[in-house]
Amino acid sequence: MLRAEDVKQCALASGADIVGIGDMQRFEGAPLQNDPRYIFPEAKSIIGLGFRVHRGLLRGIEEGTFFAAYPSMGYANINDVYAPIALREIGDFLEDNGYEAVLYQNTSIRMGCGVGKPVREGYPRPDVFLHFRIAAYICGMGEIGWSKVFLTPRFGPRQRFAFIITDAPLEPDPIYDGEPLCDRCMRCVAECPGNAISADRSVTCEIAGHRVEWGELDEDRCAAVYQVGTRQYSPFLPDEVADYIDTLTSEERGEARSEMLSYAGSGPFTYANRNVPYSARAWESYHHPSAVCGSRGCMRACMIHLEERGAIENTFENRFRLRKPWRLDSESDEGGS
Repeated sequence: MLRAEDVKQCALASGADIVGIGDMQRFEGAPLQNDPRYIFPEAKSIIGLGFRVHRGLLRGIEEGTFFAAYPSMGYANINDVYAPIALREIGDFLEDNGYEAVLYQNTSIRMGCGVGKPVREGYPRPDVFLHFRIAAYICGMGEIGWSKVFLTPRFGPRQRFAFIITDAPLEPDPIYDGEPLCDRCMRCVAECPGNAISADRSVTCEIAGHRVEWGELDEDRCAAVYQVGTRQYSPFLPDEVADYIDTLTSEERGEARSEMLSYAGSGPFTYANRNVPYSARAWESYHHPSAVCGSRGCMRACMIHLEERGAIENTFENRFRLRKPWRLDSESDEGGS
């Protein structure tokens, strides 16, 4: 019989940095459109694969001098090149042992989620979208931080995920119950340039009998600012787009903001992409967001805090933040240290 340890060894040999296994029944209660059991009703296990984002890929954005490394090597290379190779090799291993493997990469959302018609009564619309953070939690790989970014004991926020759904009956890992990684320091809130993470409003849900909570995220602000930055944190932003971003990050949800988003056409993410040449070239080059924001609050600030606390296993000889953070409209940044 195929053992969980055999699968984990194959995953690590194939290039994954971290591996976790979850029981598919832990998805009980998931929304219809996010329930992967409809993808493979006979599946018994879900295998979570984590691939590190090298800390050095954030260096150029931290210094304000090289923005291409993070989106190209920390996003596109992992999601479109490296992870698919590992997925295929592990899928081969499962098939060679007589089990089916659904390989689910981090770019499946591009095809559209829930855009088709249900093919059977009571079924979700294709395509079903696997919620990666919840799947990683189900695989026992860590916890969801206040910023909604997933945190692992080894890398903190620095990883991308891919998953395999299989009918192999593998022993699942327990839900993570180690020392809490997120201590609600709220540096993600303070340093998010898009003002996208609420400090006092949260989302809660129950996953496999555990109450999970994260800060309410303003998806419109996050999508646009992550893509192109703000006038304070993007050297590439045309004035007219900077004005749009200023309004978006200050205008609360409501009629005025809805009118502004409607004027923008296909939404803030697409509007920003189409009107910032640097970001448009990123999509042309490697079909991923330009990530000019560099995950300033949700990843960089979080990572710095976790390293200061000694809360993650992947350690370095030198601190990440060695100088006062740059900011285009002032000499220093209030959130820096």
